[in-house]
Amino acid sequence: MARITALVLTLVCLLIAVTEAKVFERCELARTLKRLGLSGYRGHALGNWICLAYYESRYNTRAVGPPNWDGSRDYGIFQINSRWWCDNGRRPTANGCRKPCSAFINDNIADDVECAKRIVRDPQGLNAWVAWRNHCKGRNLSGWTRGCGV
Repeated sequence: MARITALVLTLVCLLIAVTEAKVFERCELARTLKRLGLSGYRGHALGNWICLAYYESRYNTRAVGPPNWDGSRDYGIFQINSRWWCDNGRRPTANGCRKPCSAFINDNIADDVECAKRIVRDPQGLNAWVAWRNHCKGRNLSGWTRGCGV
């Protein structure tokens, strides 16, 4: 009986650890995105990406948005859409980043960044993100990286 109790307790602790999200601090994310090559990528200053991530997920790596009008959902720190960019097991999906959507809801954001780079290479660029258009586009974004040493 004690072994079963210990096993159940261990499983509960593992589930709690798995469900905890990594929520970046602003400067921590700025340093990480710079290291992953987003600073200046396709002519976009780092502040664009920090602003975008804030308004999309509040820097939460495990954010999953509610269903969109077409049944798709948005995943991860950049809220990558399942209709166009990842496969969540529902159809239709273009899966432009050739990844399962689950790849974008963990603490390793390297694949999120690679997919964001793919998205921004399309003609829409950062305009693909409504949050960027509504909150970041055409604004002075220097404050998003101020004091971060990047």
